[in-house]
Amino acid sequence: MKITGTKKMITSGILAISVIGLIGMNGCAESKKISDKSGAQLWSENCQRCHNTPAPKTFNDEHWKTIGMHMQTRAQLTNNERDKIVDFLQSFNHL
Repeated sequence: MKITGTKKMITSGILAISVIGLIGMNGCAESKKISDKSGAQLWSENCQRCHNTPAPKTFNDEHWKTIGMHMQTRAQLTNNERDKIVDFLQSFNHL
């Protein structure tokens, strides 16, 4: 069976929409997975992968906030990820 030009375009369009839909669904699932992570997990995965991090009690709350803002850009973290990491590190100052 030979597919005509119009049928070929429709088939290609449906395939493209299906692929885009699958990519979108996987992207949402990954975002959900990341948003479920704790500050400790995010700190371990994002901070310790590039360098040895200082002990959490090394800096006070304000320092951690400033460091978090700086490292957010470098590590390409979302605001939520940054906040979770900073909250985790600041929690050691309140033990």
